[in-house]
Amino acid sequence: MKNLLVTSRPVSWVNTAYPFAAAYFLATGRIDWLWAVGTFFFLGPYNLAMYGINDVFDYESDLLNARKGGVEGAVLDRRHHRTILWAAAVSTVPFVVVLATQGGAVANLVLAVSLLAVVAYSAPGPRFKERPFLDSLTSSTHFVSPAVYGLALAQAPFTAGIWAFLGAFFLWGMASHAFGAVQDIVPDRDGGLASIGTVLGARFTAWFAFTAYAGAGVLMLGTAAPFAAVLAGPYLLNIAPCLGVTDATSAGTNAAWKRFLWLNYLTGFLVTLTLIWLATRP
Repeated sequence: MKNLLVTSRPVSWVNTAYPFAAAYFLATGRIDWLWAVGTFFFLGPYNLAMYGINDVFDYESDLLNARKGGVEGAVLDRRHHRTILWAAAVSTVPFVVVLATQGGAVANLVLAVSLLAVVAYSAPGPRFKERPFLDSLTSSTHFVSPAVYGLALAQAPFTAGIWAFLGAFFLWGMASHAFGAVQDIVPDRDGGLASIGTVLGARFTAWFAFTAYAGAGVLMLGTAAPFAAVLAGPYLLNIAPCLGVTDATSAGTNAAWKRFLWLNYLTGFLVTLTLIWLATRP
């Protein structure tokens, strides 16, 4: 159980559970049993599947990565790999069955895309994480799709403002993945793995992330809370010192990545205040 907990990366649970919980609640105005089931699913089982599959199939490169083995990723012996994959399947399937019986065609399609992205990112065959840009697109889907699913499950209308918010969220996810890939360029290359960072280089990838964060801020201007565009600012400030990074110095961006992990909690707090304001305004 300890191994399963570690590989699911509890520090990141909120990043998938919160988007679903907030989207469903704002769309329906209630906290019911379906909200509870969906939130718990995206809190634990979803992350165990996403990160467990990743840790199993990234084992060789993770052995070469100094930052792995803690909150940023588990490195578990091969004898645990089968257990991780089975646990991911067993914990996920019951929730998917229940949720599928409650959602319409659109909601079930979104849920299917979300789960396919979880598997395709790391599993042999599709292995999207080794396809530049597609890796960032898929990673962002991991975090944005729970919000889209919450809206679809609640049968909420997808207005222009909602699309602008989802687009901003998606760019934020792409930027975060791309910037996270910079610090792993050397161990990924040593492990024979490709990524947006290894293929495009540290400096280009850092600038791509910076631009995507800025784009997310611009899109927020088209939402019901345009002032929330300022939330892109701290991410831009965090990444700005890394824009001159080279492949040789790429590991040094880990300090900014650690700030990013804590920055998410501050941003989440401010987003929560914004959502409360949106939900209670006349």
